[in-house]
Amino acid sequence: MNPDSWPAPAKLNLFLHILGRRPDGYHQLQTVFQLLELGDELTIRADDKGQIHLEQDYAGIDPTNDLILRAATLLKTKTRTGKGAVISVKKRIPIGGGLGGGSSDAATTLLVLNRLWNTGLSPQELSALGLQLGADVPVFIQGHSAWAEGVGEQLQPVELPDNWFLVIYPDCAVSTATVFNQAELTRNSTAITIRDFLGGAGHNDCEKVVFDLYPEVAAAAKWLAGWTEARLTGTGSCIYGRFGSEQEASAVLAQLPHAWQGFVSRGCNISPLHQKLARSAG
Repeated sequence: MNPDSWPAPAKLNLFLHILGRRPDGYHQLQTVFQLLELGDELTIRADDKGQIHLEQDYAGIDPTNDLILRAATLLKTKTRTGKGAVISVKKRIPIGGGLGGGSSDAATTLLVLNRLWNTGLSPQELSALGLQLGADVPVFIQGHSAWAEGVGEQLQPVELPDNWFLVIYPDCAVSTATVFNQAELTRNSTAITIRDFLGGAGHNDCEKVVFDLYPEVAAAAKWLAGWTEARLTGTGSCIYGRFGSEQEASAVLAQLPHAWQGFVSRGCNISPLHQKLARSAG
């Protein structure tokens, strides 16, 4: 593997409860983040030129508002380093699918540049920076599948089964802000414990709202439910199902309607990024 190439893994929300709305307008959540082996790939080269240059190979995001560029700029401002970087990304995670692609890209940028620039911030300091970019960034910085509370930043590592997942992207991007602004969204779910979750409790409070707003997402869930339990990840639009093996998941993927995209990936407890960081440090 290219030593300048770094993974940015996708995630699934294995459930999502909205417990209430805080005075600041954010929602109090409970969820479990399942990291996946599949993800984006960032190439990051540090230099002494002092500028940050982002090369994109995808459309749909204003380059000046890209979380990769914002993360690099935030770290540079925080640490006052005179160094720069050239960053490019190969997108494999669908945009607007609820898989955390932008947040994971930002986390990979912060972790790798912190090492390449020798800026010396701790994981806790990087998580605090990442939280300024998005609530999902800290879990990718911590690098472990996790139980999450608060707005998603209060993390406790959990060990999850070695499942294979089929993820369907029904070719539409869901607006998280639109979902959370819907009056009919449930905002008073009962809190559960990790033991409850491991015993089978948990649902996604956003599913009904998303299915009503985006019929194509509901259609994908109905199709996958013919094979296994189908769930929405985050606020969507991706639908996923668990399988006992790669072969089982791939057999269903082979029958996916042509109007949708999909992929098979294994869940992992430790982020592929952190695995590479550990290897390269050694």
